[in-house]
Parts: sequence; structure tokens; C-alpha cells
Amino acid sequence: MQRRTLLQLGAVAATSLALAGYGLSRIQPGLPQGRLGDAGRQLFTAVARAVLDGILPAGDAGRAALGAHLQRVDATIQGFSPATSKELSQLLSILLTAPGRRALAGLATPWDEASVDEVRAALQGMRLSRLQPRQQVYHALRDITNGAWFADPSTWPALGYPGPREIA
Repeated sequence: MQRRTLLQLGAVAATSLALAGYGLSRIQPGLPQGRLGDAGRQLFTAVARAVLDGILPAGDAGRAALGAHLQRVDATIQGFSPATSKELSQLLSILLTAPGRRALAGLATPWDEASVDEVRAALQGMRLSRLQPRQQVYHALRDITNGAWFADPSTWPALGYPGPREIA
């Protein structure tokens, strides 16, 4: 290998590492202080609108229901073990970047700008993916969303669930 080629290779490698390091430094934590941040709330709002489409009330009632839902999502996440919270935070950090959102979710549009149909298609793509990590992301997002939504007794009638029986 010629000296000039080696120097060029070194310069390209150094530039690539510097850009990768800069990109990684720009990644926001998915769960700042162990709670949903604004970007995480946007992600879970988009997922809830897609997963709960047809169940969510319309208009102001729907916005209020989504606000209450995000509080339950936050409470659910806070109940996770530290290891699970750390993994979820890492996942959200990736999904909140444009390259991560495109690679894992297949969604080109930012979460807060994506339509219900776009998010639904992205979730379906993850669900049907041949890649296990994409399927796991789908299940994590859907399970957290459904778990937090149906934890509220006011949502049980949509399932036809009357609630727990009284024990005599």
C-alpha cells in the first residue's frame, strides 16, 4: 500500500469516526430522568392514535383521553425495572432519530407529523418483518400502548369487559 493511499484511508476513517461520534452525541435520551420527554410523548401519541384507532373518542374528548393515556404510559414505564427502563430508553433514543426511525420503523415522516395511516403501515411493517428486532420493537410499542390504555377502567366497555367480579 502506498503512503498516500494509507494517509487518505486514515483521513477518511478519522472523518467517519468524528461524524459518527457527533451523531451519537446528538441523540437525546429516550427517557430523560426515567420519564417520557416531549419527543417520547410525540412517539407514543402517534402510536396510540394508530393502535387505538376506532377506540379513541373524537375531538376534545380524544385529546383529553390521549393526555390521560400518556400519563398512564409514563406511570407504566416508571414501574419497569431499571434494566428494562434502560433498554426502553435506548430503543426510544434510536426511534427518535431520523435514521433510527427509518431503519427500525420504516417511517420517513417524523412521529409528530406522520398520519395515522403512515404510523399504522410502519407498525404493520415491523410486525410482519423477517427481522426479529423489528418485531420486538413493534411488540414493545403496542404492548405498552395497549397496557396503559386498558389499565383505565373507563376503557373496559370498549372490550365488553364489565370489570372484576366482587368476591363474596
